[in-house]
Amino acid sequence: MQAAKRDIRTLSKEELRDFFVERGDKAFRGNQVYEWLWGKGVHSFGGMTNLSIDTRKTLEEHFVINHIEVDKMQRSNDGTIKNAVRLHDGLIVESVLIPTDTRTTACVSSQVGCSLDCKFCATARLKRMRNLNPDEIYDQVVAIDNESRLYFGRPLSNIVFMGMGEPLMNYNNVIKAIEKITSPEGLGMSPRRITVSTSGVPKMIRKLADDEVKFKLAVSLHSAIDDVRTSIMPFNEHFPLHELREALEYWYQKTKSRITYEYVVWKGINDQRKDAEALARFCRFAPSKVNIIEYNPIGDEHFAQANPHALELYRQVLEDKDITVTIRRSRGKDIDAACGQLANKS
Repeated sequence: MQAAKRDIRTLSKEELRDFFVERGDKAFRGNQVYEWLWGKGVHSFGGMTNLSIDTRKTLEEHFVINHIEVDKMQRSNDGTIKNAVRLHDGLIVESVLIPTDTRTTACVSSQVGCSLDCKFCATARLKRMRNLNPDEIYDQVVAIDNESRLYFGRPLSNIVFMGMGEPLMNYNNVIKAIEKITSPEGLGMSPRRITVSTSGVPKMIRKLADDEVKFKLAVSLHSAIDDVRTSIMPFNEHFPLHELREALEYWYQKTKSRITYEYVVWKGINDQRKDAEALARFCRFAPSKVNIIEYNPIGDEHFAQANPHALELYRQVLEDKDITVTIRRSRGKDIDAACGQLANKS
């Protein structure tokens, strides 16, 4: 039986160079292949046109390129684009392009399903089927960059890891993907244009700090009162707020990078002054900003958008403590592309 072919994008540049040297070829062939894979994003060996036909055949004999395919693309009335992305094993994840007048942002997924159990999020109901590989994350970004250029006439400007999955529960692959995205030999994007959003895994936030990452950190918080947060995000029982705060303090001490809190206000859950004041206290230990996000329904009657007066109460309480706060309106709700709605309905 013939051995399964290896996905060539799991090889480093040095391993590619060694592959050619072992076959009596020049090491720089490995450099050429690496550039095709990561700099130019080709998905077939036949597209590597500066290689000889024999070299391309050799690659075909030994390797595969397990690339993604955009299985279905939907366009919202507000310009948002959602991709249903088919992976090499047939599983589907979703990614989103969010345009504004000044930027286009890619919202990418890191897991098929999710490792965590947030009750307000459609993705969490899928449960985690597997982690995405670095190249699968990278391919989502390339696909959205191509769409940005095609439909909006400009390259992708920002990336947020706010799609399906908990990025810090797929830590190594997410970091490897970002290394490729920011490398001059990859997409060459600045890490300051990348935000990784976590629901709050203290141990991994500390690891981010120790690894001296340069991208931005956002935390999906939604309550600064333990029992309230546990009622909507049950994993909080294992990662309570005091542990999360200590990890975020450590992050700031090591990186001096401001923390963003993503926060949804629901009617009858966290819409009282005590909730806003608890959030203001939680924010005080390090420079931060708060994005109050409009709730996007997922068919659960327990969760309902708070009254606009509650959002203004939050704004007042936070601004009185000199905390930057923005109330964000959702994009792409008509195609289930908004925050918390990615659930592979397509």
